Amino acid sequence: MSQSYFDTDNNGHKPFELPGARPHYNPDRPGQVEHIFLDLSLDIPKLCYQGSCSIRLLPIRNGIDRLTLDAVNLNIESVQVDEVPQNFDYDGEQLSIQLSQATQIGQRLLIAIAYSVTKPQRGIYFIQPDKHYPNKPTQVWTQGEDEDSRFWFPCFDYPGQLSTSEIRVRVPNPLVAISNGELINTTEDGDYKIYHWLQQQVHPTYLMTLAVGDFAEIRDEWNGKAVTYYVEKGREEDAKRSMEKTPRMIEFLSKKYGYPYPFPKYAQVCVDDFIFGGMENTSTTLLTDRCLLDERAALDNRNTESLVVHELAHQWFGDLVVIKHWSHAWIKEGMASYSEVMWTEQEYSLEEAAYYRLLEARRYLSEDSSRYRRPMVTHVYREAIELYDRHIYEKGSCVYHMIRAQLGDELFWQAIQTFVQDNAHKTVETVDLLRAIEKATGRNLLFLFDQYVYRGGHPDFKVAYSWDGDANLAKITVTQTQADEGKNGSKDLFDLKIPIGFGYTQQEEVRSEELGVKNNSKLITPNSQLKIFTVRVNEREQSFYFPLENKPQFISFDVGNNYLKTVTLEYPIAELKAQLEFDPDPISRSYAAAALAKKGGLEAIVALSASLKNDPLWGVRVEVAKQLAQINLDQAFDGLISGLKDKNAYVRRAVVEALAQIKTAESYKVVRGLLQKGDPSYYVEAAASRVIGTIASANLEEKPKEDKVLKLLKGVLEEKAGWNEVVRSGAIAGLAEFKISEAALNLLLEYTKLGVPQPLRLAAIRALGKISVGQSPVNLERILEKLTELAKESFFLTQVSVAAALGQMETPKAARILRSLAEQTADGRVRRSAEEEISKVQNHIGSEKTLRQLREDFDQLKQQNQELRSRLENLEAKSK
Repeated sequence: MSQSYFDTDNNGHKPFELPGARPHYNPDRPGQVEHIFLDLSLDIPKLCYQGSCSIRLLPIRNGIDRLTLDAVNLNIESVQVDEVPQNFDYDGEQLSIQLSQATQIGQRLLIAIAYSVTKPQRGIYFIQPDKHYPNKPTQVWTQGEDEDSRFWFPCFDYPGQLSTSEIRVRVPNPLVAISNGELINTTEDGDYKIYHWLQQQVHPTYLMTLAVGDFAEIRDEWNGKAVTYYVEKGREEDAKRSMEKTPRMIEFLSKKYGYPYPFPKYAQVCVDDFIFGGMENTSTTLLTDRCLLDERAALDNRNTESLVVHELAHQWFGDLVVIKHWSHAWIKEGMASYSEVMWTEQEYSLEEAAYYRLLEARRYLSEDSSRYRRPMVTHVYREAIELYDRHIYEKGSCVYHMIRAQLGDELFWQAIQTFVQDNAHKTVETVDLLRAIEKATGRNLLFLFDQYVYRGGHPDFKVAYSWDGDANLAKITVTQTQADEGKNGSKDLFDLKIPIGFGYTQQEEVRSEELGVKNNSKLITPNSQLKIFTVRVNEREQSFYFPLENKPQFISFDVGNNYLKTVTLEYPIAELKAQLEFDPDPISRSYAAAALAKKGGLEAIVALSASLKNDPLWGVRVEVAKQLAQINLDQAFDGLISGLKDKNAYVRRAVVEALAQIKTAESYKVVRGLLQKGDPSYYVEAAASRVIGTIASANLEEKPKEDKVLKLLKGVLEEKAGWNEVVRSGAIAGLAEFKISEAALNLLLEYTKLGVPQPLRLAAIRALGKISVGQSPVNLERILEKLTELAKESFFLTQVSVAAALGQMETPKAARILRSLAEQTADGRVRRSAEEEISKVQNHIGSEKTLRQLREDFDQLKQQNQELRSRLENLEAKSK
């Protein structure tokens, strides 16, 4: 049972359930939908279409005399059952058909609904050029998840009904239409062409799709099945660069899941203005055209590869095995996200996969700490789309990894394969995964699901270490800081068996000993050896004692870092330095870097600087760069600068971003130099454009002239147009840092106009919120007027950007505009986002001015303090 929605105790976290949330259940089923056939004719210039939807239904009860279908804002013209006209009621949301003859078990009904749609608000999207965007392609595409199929055809719109489907569609030449399954026929009809697609395997309505456009088609194949990529003409090379690994991914996942790719073809269609990254429609994934990489973007953008493998994984988890109710969406989204980790492991290395997992965990942790905490499985919400958050994607991925760590590789894949094979072409709930694990391995993992899936949260560990040289005893104290002291904290405790490793950096043999704790393995790397004990951690604070022959060089808590958690290490500096250098696990090295930075001082800087040069994994070098910048000593800057020469673009980007913390004349000069010289990576240039604004707008002793920096950023905006507007969006973010500059604001407002390339325009809209907090009352009014006007645009991404901008503002008027956006939008995600931003605005108001003054004073003191401490450290180093 998931958490009761009357449970208000949320450990100081904001609740997930907003006012109006209620339990949701699948409706009663009148029968089994066997087949859906859409026969449509599109009129693209008029944004409309007409046609019919036929549904074959096999009743499972006698005597049903009324059928209720989901159908939003459709013009219903007539309803027939077995060619006999029927009476019906339609309220704009549900179509209620009064059957002239009640149902009889075993007697199929053929329901035929003639209907038309004009200017649909969701479900199906018409894209075409206009006066602002004359080069936009002409396209039509659909998006059904979660419950938007009802906006483009009448249906029983919930995931628990699986049926075969068929779409016949008439489109003007030269456009092509792509849909689920196989193309069984095309016929010419004057200036039109009719495409007829048939999907012979059952699937839910939300995965029915249609994509229409003048696409280039690139053909590939896997085991004789067609693998095709559809993109705008002229982008064929980008398509190959972005999707060419697909056949290898199909081979990889077919083996891992123990089930060959189940559909007759796999198509990926890149469409314009797509509202998500991708959508796994059965056998026909739609992707945003922003995922197409040019050569330069491919240097440090693996997001496309991750997106491609994520949507492909859904063909098994989501399309072959379908969730019965939205509350179990983590089963499919978690596995699709975990498949990104698996592919990273397959294609790059085990270490890179570990780092990928760390980044996934952090995205969930950030949502948990700053947005809300919730159980992964809950059926209490306002709209199902609210569930599509970091808890089901990234936390879901971490849960699959914990299952793998519990079972070991061999049993994990047996369990996953059993789950897929037993549930192919059926619907599942979370309990079916537990059953498959038990069937395949004999293991009952309910204890793990109870702690991580059916309730919110995760353990926050504080780990302290000391060595008793007289007794040769290592003492480890583990505190679960998420639980309150005393009895009532016990419900927040986790009960886990955690491996603790003691690391030795010489290659000497360490005898394993059974000493009251289970010693289960030794882990050896070329330069370190771990002696591992497994302990049960189940109280708020516990101390463990380990008799060892020699003092360990470092301590590794949760060897392998398989549990989802946060960790604060309280080890002496020598042990942290050794861990940063010698721990074989990149996640452990990252934790050591954070703990060292907290200690501060010259010794920490020297160790981190060495790691930035020498760590074999770019991901750890990225982490080290972030941590170096946290140390308020001038010497941190010298350590960081060497990272700008790193061959890896991800590391250079991290170094530039870290320089934003070090707001000095030197860091300004370095970033300016980089901006003028340029970098092979778009993202490094974008970071430099953003960071130069951060540094130049700070309270520096030698302040660079504001107009110089604005001129530099204006130059970027005028000259660096290009791939997805990444670089120019960086310059926009740089401008937003000049919170008291009217000139910067005027530039930003220019870029919010229609006609500006969309990614750049959205960046400028979001930037209005940031720059607003230091502007004069007159300029603040200009910003509010602009955002009020932008809030009226219907495009989903514009509305989300407007909400994000308003949420950063410090005026009651921003909350009023957000409230009207929440009331008027047709989209549940925009509504939720607007409501969450209202509470941010309310927090900003009032205390903000005092806070800002305090912050500025504090920054100045910090700067003076840093100079003094840096001199002291130097003197101490010399005297030694």
